Amino acid sequence: METVFNPLSIIFEKPDMVSTKRNDGRNEARNEMAKVSLEPITFCEPLMVAEDSPHFGEINELATLVIGESMALTASVRETLRPVFTDIVRAANCYYSNLIEGHDTHPISTERALKGDFEVDPKKGDLQLEAMAHIEVQRWIDGDGLGSRHPMDPEAICEMHQRFCKNLPESLLLVTDPETGEKRKIQPGRLREGFVQVGTHVPVSAPALPSFLDHMHRRYNVAGKNTGVLSSAYAHHRLAWVHPFEDLNGRVTRMVSHAMLLRSAGSEGLWSVSRALALDSEGYKRQLAAADERRRGDRDGRGNLSEERLASFARFFLTTCLNQIGFMRGLFEPEALTDRIVEWAARGVSEKRLRKGSDVVMKIAAIQGDIDRRMAETILSVSDRGARNVISDLVKASALAPTDAHVYKLSMNSELALDWMPGLIPPKPVG
Repeated sequence: METVFNPLSIIFEKPDMVSTKRNDGRNEARNEMAKVSLEPITFCEPLMVAEDSPHFGEINELATLVIGESMALTASVRETLRPVFTDIVRAANCYYSNLIEGHDTHPISTERALKGDFEVDPKKGDLQLEAMAHIEVQRWIDGDGLGSRHPMDPEAICEMHQRFCKNLPESLLLVTDPETGEKRKIQPGRLREGFVQVGTHVPVSAPALPSFLDHMHRRYNVAGKNTGVLSSAYAHHRLAWVHPFEDLNGRVTRMVSHAMLLRSAGSEGLWSVSRALALDSEGYKRQLAAADERRRGDRDGRGNLSEERLASFARFFLTTCLNQIGFMRGLFEPEALTDRIVEWAARGVSEKRLRKGSDVVMKIAAIQGDIDRRMAETILSVSDRGARNVISDLVKASALAPTDAHVYKLSMNSELALDWMPGLIPPKPVG
């Protein structure tokens, strides 16, 4: 009977389900077998849907749409404003990627931790550190930390894992064997070793990992935007399927997808697929499970795994990307975005949290990305001190940030995002 593979236990990290099964003679024998790679690299094929497949046309068209819509989204956001929004999208990406793993740390809580304000509950404090670690890795990716390396380069994948681990608290670097209760520390950036079973799924043997990762790197390191976007969808499943690390595979897989879409779709960090995946986590799980099936007859591709199911996952993944791009494009619509920022400022004036004229200042900053204090003085018909007072309140509210002696750029934190970009992150938690 063929082994049934279950990707739910791969992509969704459940350390308490991971077992190296080193106790009885049978499993010791398995460990000995695992020292020698028995699987040919074709075991993970097909890595791509063939161009002559009846499924290729539709998913290739979806890839074209992802590129076109992503580029249109980027073009709709003034270049001076992009850094403001990429910061908040990065925070959202971190939140939703961790949420898929059952770790709910609101971006507002993460921002408090970045300022040294940690939760009293140690477990919640550790989750704040986890969120900070995730953001730091994505900031490195967004800042071209990979350089010329393709995101599927095995060294790049291991570096993402290592960078994530190095800032995690000790409690989140341990996995527990469910049979022995033995706790083992995750080795940052190192491929897993020994025989591993995750739920009912047995990933490829540890000795096979380097050859499988090299094979995938060669296949997915392709030229052309369409092929690159398609590869980001295919690689998302196949990287998770081989389960390269003992833990944190889900987050690293989504980091790799983010990096691939940065390059191929020109996302520039203005949208994140993790948010859409988290909002439809059940669909995500079902599609991953289906893509893990073996080939179902001669008409189902020419590899070990099902081409039809891989095509279905790619269709789901790319449609998810399109949905997220559409959502973000609505948030970035210039007039509507400016109106929400001005409304926020006007409300602050009426509630006496901000000084009169704050809405006028914020309208200018929202349109051009910054405002010169001397311009504010002229437009508001106030003294230099009066302009300083208006702007000072807006700086305290994190709506503006100083750049030099006179110019203040538009700024935003997660709390402001609740008003300025409704729906991007969930409502502020109570308490």
